[in-house]
Amino acid sequence: MNIKSILTPIDFSDNAGKIAKAAAYVAGTFQAELHLIFVVQNFEDYSGFFVPPINLPNLEEELFASAQQQMESFMEEQREMFAAAGVTEVTSKVLAGDVAEEILKYAARRNVQLIVMGTHGYKGVERIMFGSVADKVVKTACCPVMTINPYREECEDKAV
Repeated sequence: MNIKSILTPIDFSDNAGKIAKAAAYVAGTFQAELHLIFVVQNFEDYSGFFVPPINLPNLEEELFASAQQQMESFMEEQREMFAAAGVTEVTSKVLAGDVAEEILKYAARRNVQLIVMGTHGYKGVERIMFGSVADKVVKTACCPVMTINPYREECEDKAV
């Protein structure tokens, strides 16, 4: 398989840097371009569950603008790490909609050969409400998906 384009969804959590670093290492290894995306969840899907106390379109616009600012900051913070990993082409984009669907659409549109993404390990009510984005992407992606559990300690010198 010739990997020339890699997609990495990020969420700006404390673990986003770990996921980006792993993706950068893979992209550097294959001399592939790296696409980082963040998806602002579309709240229309939840309109039957609650009555929003504020104007929903304005909230979504504010979240989108905030996400764009966070993406710019994140990219600036990671610039040296990308260079150290040997990644020469990195693009970033903020999208809006269903998180898993937007990841899959972006991957198909950009013809990426690999998706590198983190897992969150939601449990209980959070799992029921939000499901697992990683599960949905793994099951329906048009290309291989590498998942990284950012909560797992590194396995250096440990018996398995």
